[in-house]
Amino acid sequence: MLNLDRLRTLSAVARHGSVSAAADGLHVTTSAVSQQIAKLERETGQQLLAKNGRGVRLTDAGRLLADHAVRILSQVELAQAELEAHRGQAVGELRLGAFPTAARGLLPPALAALRVDHPQLRAGLTEMEPDESVRGVVRGDIDLAVVLDWYNRPLSLPEGLAKAPLLDDPADVAMPSTHPLAGRRSVELEEFADDEWISWPQGEFCNEWLMFTLRSKGIEPRVAHMAEEHGTQLALIAAGLGVAVAPRLGRGPVPEGVSVVPVRHTMRRHVYAIWRADADRRPSIRAAVSALRAAGERVEGC
Repeated sequence: MLNLDRLRTLSAVARHGSVSAAADGLHVTTSAVSQQIAKLERETGQQLLAKNGRGVRLTDAGRLLADHAVRILSQVELAQAELEAHRGQAVGELRLGAFPTAARGLLPPALAALRVDHPQLRAGLTEMEPDESVRGVVRGDIDLAVVLDWYNRPLSLPEGLAKAPLLDDPADVAMPSTHPLAGRRSVELEEFADDEWISWPQGEFCNEWLMFTLRSKGIEPRVAHMAEEHGTQLALIAAGLGVAVAPRLGRGPVPEGVSVVPVRHTMRRHVYAIWRADADRRPSIRAAVSALRAAGERVEGC
């Protein structure tokens, strides 16, 4: 009889393209992945992986079984969802992913509420960027993700996913307190055409949004520094090294030497929860969405 954990491991190797990447996605060691594949080969009596340069490739038998594994695991998940729905209680394990500011500003109260209200549910969080978490939900590596898009740059979601809005997150412009616009009640982005910008790293969704937004207003951005964490961006601003867009969710205390001014035509991030539609009946998914919405309402009320 085929072992589900080993099928899940083979499916991860097929999805990720390597043993090491599959290990990262499954949060196990490469040795553990290799051992599971070796046991699966003994169970099937066929070679499933073959060396390919420094990496590996799936054999014909490996691809055949990996295709079946996707369908088998999907059916197992559907059965688990229906059993959980029949029981009517949020129980078992729930794997969540969230982008950094949501992981800091939204998930802690939501996870704490889940622990109190659903003590038999084990919810675990992994911090990850939106594109990564979308892929994680599609692949089944995580059950639910908190993602974002911007008012003028929607996030494209694959078919088969359900989503629920959690909150709208306004964004301001952060600048050194010595900046000529620091005392204003509101500003426009066009007024920073001559400033150096501090941005998120290249390739990230928010970096692409910032470049798109500034250029749409006739500004060719001069990016002086890139930092993923908003705390690092604010520290650079405090040192007088540029300006940045500063969303309010998870921002934390603004350091001395930094002024934060609202944008006259409000910039907002839309924050969503997403999950696979075939898990829609799971009480654990519904409980997590409810807890996240309640946390979002508290954030918006502050």
